[in-house]
Amino acid sequence: MTTVSEVTFDGELRPALGDSARLNALLPSPCVQNHAANLHVLPSGELLCVWFGGTQEGIPDISIYLSRLPTDGERWSEPVKLSDDDTRSEQNPILFDAGDGELWLLYTAQLSGHQNTSIVRRRISVDEGKSWGPVETLFDRPGTFVRHPPVILDNGDWICPVFYCRTQPGERWVGNDDISAVLVSSDRGRRWEEHEVPDSVGCVHMNVIELEAGELVAFYRSRWADNIYLSRSHDGRHWSAPEKTTLPNNNSSIQSIRLANGTLAMVYNHINADGVTERRTSLYDDIEDSESHGELRDQDAIHGKSAFWGVPRAPMSLALSRDGGKTWTRRRDLEVGDGYCMTNDSATRANREYSYPSIVQSADNALHIAFTRFRQCIQYSRVTLDWIEG
Repeated sequence: MTTVSEVTFDGELRPALGDSARLNALLPSPCVQNHAANLHVLPSGELLCVWFGGTQEGIPDISIYLSRLPTDGERWSEPVKLSDDDTRSEQNPILFDAGDGELWLLYTAQLSGHQNTSIVRRRISVDEGKSWGPVETLFDRPGTFVRHPPVILDNGDWICPVFYCRTQPGERWVGNDDISAVLVSSDRGRRWEEHEVPDSVGCVHMNVIELEAGELVAFYRSRWADNIYLSRSHDGRHWSAPEKTTLPNNNSSIQSIRLANGTLAMVYNHINADGVTERRTSLYDDIEDSESHGELRDQDAIHGKSAFWGVPRAPMSLALSRDGGKTWTRRRDLEVGDGYCMTNDSATRANREYSYPSIVQSADNALHIAFTRFRQCIQYSRVTLDWIEG
């Protein structure tokens, strides 16, 4: 493979410019905007990547797309469109191996920029994502969001982390009163039991990891743009209140996994709101409201706090912890830049964020990472543990 300019959106794997130990690819897409990737490794070793694409987040032409990288392949496939509701913005796709040959696609569907209207939909594939069953509504409570796949515990319970985008009547959602919860199923997803995470206002994108039987940890994005938060559980149902970790957060998504050797790997933006003076009024302040909700007032602050939007979304960093998330002893940046995200507009190329990462490990111990590049495309990077530890 030959090193070429990394503005080639053809899905081909190439050595990163100035870093031959890392492979990069920019996934192809027919869309102006592409965001919120999620990776999944099939038993064969083939990689799947899902994300949402369209004109701009919150506009009803936003749909879910899927691309695949064959085992030992050198090019991601042209994407396939998996959703097409022209009344809702369909976002935050995740893939979940439900066992018995079933692969689930979960994603959110909301009216315009009103995340408090979101519901969670599902499609099921029995041929490793080559074809899909009908669209179903899995969680119909308005304001329900997903970002990370469910976890199957050693005891067989399914733990699906969700967050609720809540508003009072007459308020426009901006994220001031979002909380996290888990939906637990003991019958393979036929029935779900809700358990809220205590004192979790502002802690979202709950990322559950089973460290060992009876010991779970969860990491959270912070609406306050201060730090990544952490809580723990012994049964997946009852969680401690989230507490700050030493890692910063900019009110943007994170993802962590437990590697084969027991180490935790985290991908995130190593930055927070400290010293940042420019901010947005909301995530959707640069699109016209495509749904008629009448006159809505600004959402009230909660405990004197309001969600902080607009903190730069760069660098994109990879960090390691060998003590269950208590300390993070290794960090290396995958991409650096100014991370400008005071607009979501991809058409003018004003946005320059690296954001919303996903990470998986394959049987050969390689680390596969996907994330948003300037909201223009999804970037894929492959590294080894030696790359970050060296």
